Amino acid sequence: MKYFLVAGEASGDLHASNLIHSLKKIDREADFRFFGGDLMQAAGGKLLKHYRDLAYMGFLPVLLNLRTILRNMDVCKKAIENYNPDIVILVDYPGFNLKIARYVKERLSIPVCYYISPKLWAWKEYRIKNIRRYVDKMLCILPFEVEFYKRHCYPVEYVGNPTVDAILGRECARETFAEFIAVNHLENKPVIALLAGSRKQEIKDNLPAMLEAASSFENYQLVIAGAPGIDGAYYRRITGNSPVRIVFGQTYRLLQQAKAALVTSGTATLETALLRTPQTVCYKVPFKRLSSFVFEHFFSCRYISLVNLIAGKTVVKELFGKHFSVEQIRQELDLLLYDPIYRGNMQSGYEQVIERLGTSGASEKAAGIIAGIFVQAPN
Repeated sequence: MKYFLVAGEASGDLHASNLIHSLKKIDREADFRFFGGDLMQAAGGKLLKHYRDLAYMGFLPVLLNLRTILRNMDVCKKAIENYNPDIVILVDYPGFNLKIARYVKERLSIPVCYYISPKLWAWKEYRIKNIRRYVDKMLCILPFEVEFYKRHCYPVEYVGNPTVDAILGRECARETFAEFIAVNHLENKPVIALLAGSRKQEIKDNLPAMLEAASSFENYQLVIAGAPGIDGAYYRRITGNSPVRIVFGQTYRLLQQAKAALVTSGTATLETALLRTPQTVCYKVPFKRLSSFVFEHFFSCRYISLVNLIAGKTVVKELFGKHFSVEQIRQELDLLLYDPIYRGNMQSGYEQVIERLGTSGASEKAAGIIAGIFVQAPN
C-alpha cells in the first residue's frame, strides 16, 4: 500500500516516524512519501518537504510568508495527486492539514485519516464541521479529546499517547549523571534544563528570559536542549557570552539528569512530566495583558500545557501572558530546586497524568486501526 503523510513540526515528525515503523510491521509492501522531518526520513520513505520550511507561527509571520505557505500547499496537493496513495495520514498542524484534507476528499476521493487531533477543544471549535466532511477517521492521543468529540457526535478512538512509547524506548535510560556530563564535557554541577521551543520565533522570545532567571542560581549549570532543525549559531546569537551549553539530539537524556526544567509549552511539557523532572512552563507572547484577556475569555480551555490539561488541574505553573516575567520565572525555579513539598506535589500530579495516559503501544494501535480499515478494505 502507498501512504502519504503530512507532519508540520518536530513532535509530529517524531510520532509520524513511529507510525511508519509500525505500519511497516503490518504492511510488508508499504511505501511512504511525506512532508515531515529527519526522523520520518530515517524511518523510511521519500521526504518531499522538510517541516522547517512549513512552520510559521503567529499572525504576522504567517502573513509575511503567506506566498510561501500557499506555494507549499500547492506542492503538497500536486505531490499527493501524482503519487495517488491509498491513504493520506495527517498529523496535527490543522491550519495546513485541514485544507489538504478538503482537497484530497473533494478532488481526489482518497481516504483521509487524522493521527493526533487538532486542538479544536482549545479554540476554533467550528473546525469540527470540516473534520466531519473531510476526515474518515480521527485517532486521538489525549484522553480528554474523546469526550470532546462525543459532544459533537463524531466517533473517534483513543490509541494512547505516543510520547509514552518514546520515553519508554529512549536510549541511555540507565545513564548516570557522571556518564552524561562526561560525554557532553559538562561541569560536575547539577543541571537546569532550558527547553525554549522548536521554532526560531519561540526560541527568540523565550530563551533570553529563561537565561536571565536561571543565571541567578550559581550552583547550577544551564544546558539548552537544542531543537531539531535549529543550528548552534542561532542559539549563540541569542545567548551571547552567557556560560550556557547546548546539546542536540539528547533532550530525554538532559531531562532525566536535570534537577529542574524551564519549558515552553508543547509536547515538551508532557515529555518532562513523563521523565518526572520538576518544571515551570514559560511562554512569552506580545501584548501580555491583552493575550491573557483573550485566552481567559475566548479560549475553551483553562490551561496551555498538556500536563495540566490531562490532569484537569494545575500541576505545573504556567507563566503565560501577564504572568510571564524574569522575576516570576526565578521565583518558580527557586521553589522547584529548594522546596521539597512543592516538588513532591508536582510529582504526585505527574503520576496522575501518567495513569490517565494509559499503557504504551499508541503507534501500534494506530497502525492496526489504519490497516484494518483502510489497507484491508481500501476505498
